[in-house]
Amino acid sequence: MHRRTLLALAAGLAAAGLAGTTPGARAQETFKIGLILPMTGASASTGRQIEAAVKLYIAQNGDTVAGRKVQLIVKDDTGVADVTKRLAQELIVNEKVGAVAGFGLTPLALSVAPLATQAKVPQVVMAAATATITEASPFIVRTSFTLPQATQPMAEWASANGMKKVVTLVTDYGPGIDAEKTFTATFTKAGGTVENLRVPLANPDFSPFLQKVADAKPDALFVFVPSGYGAQFMRQFTERGLDKSGIKLIGTGDVTDDDLLNGMGDAALGVVTSHHYSAVHDSAENKAFVAAFKKTAGFRPNFMGVGGYDGMHVIYEGLKKTNGAGGEALVNAIKGMAWTSVRGPVSIDPQTRDIIQNVYIRKVEKVDGELYNVEFATIPNVKDPVKAAKAN
Repeated sequence: MHRRTLLALAAGLAAAGLAGTTPGARAQETFKIGLILPMTGASASTGRQIEAAVKLYIAQNGDTVAGRKVQLIVKDDTGVADVTKRLAQELIVNEKVGAVAGFGLTPLALSVAPLATQAKVPQVVMAAATATITEASPFIVRTSFTLPQATQPMAEWASANGMKKVVTLVTDYGPGIDAEKTFTATFTKAGGTVENLRVPLANPDFSPFLQKVADAKPDALFVFVPSGYGAQFMRQFTERGLDKSGIKLIGTGDVTDDDLLNGMGDAALGVVTSHHYSAVHDSAENKAFVAAFKKTAGFRPNFMGVGGYDGMHVIYEGLKKTNGAGGEALVNAIKGMAWTSVRGPVSIDPQTRDIIQNVYIRKVEKVDGELYNVEFATIPNVKDPVKAAKAN
């Protein structure tokens, strides 16, 4: 964060009479939430998912909580960190928001962390999944997941199911590197061998990397790509004939993202992934959520939508506990919160402010003529393993 930006923020806060005060002391009647999302660009599906879920939560639970009117302000950061930072500063200083939320990718979330700390504004990360994000500010709370949290069960499953040699193919930025390191450490510890490949985040072409995979002839290919990139990956995987090569495709649930899965075609059948949410998760809460989401949004919810829905839950329930106060009191109220989410039982780790949740092993199957990630095993109450290891 440039010193200039922080000085400008401090000046703006002082001019607004906000420096050193809690956001809860602001205009008591309205609690503004600045929702910063990639509504355009490569991660636009993440933006539309989270916006739809947040609006559904407000429609279902009302726009008043703890005596305060909730006002949602949606901003498109186009997936560019400098834009995210500028929008957050404008929302904090000019709009006097009580919370900022959203954050579709890791660099976007990290760009806002110093602003959240200085302004004492809760930052609810509904999507971005690099393990260390919550360490960037004591005001960050996460309701999505971390890549190590989703990856470790997949590596354990692969080893237990007879795979000895795996190639990892990940997008070359924070979460992908997290996934690569976690898979490699877990799988090699169990006696397997791993070769690592990384693909650029901007304008990825998977073809040359997939040729290397074909030449290496591993038992399986483990893949991480950001939400929204899975369809392109599956198309190139099929074009290269890897779907008929005998190389098993495994990964985290980002690659078989529920929002895009049905358009991937039968090549996706049989792909095994580990993740914290599937649109066919078998619970009464999820069935009601999926029906309401499809009715209001017109498309199927994915794990990003659930991160947005649960992000609103922690804001609303936190405000009830603080009687409408924001700032540090709201963050403290969210710590340790536990509830039955549409994804299953979840809680916010009071030490790390990260989510603790079930991770499910799933296989792509046809259900009523559509492709879904069908869960067949559950690993309960998974903490982020990176921070868990630091605590030991």
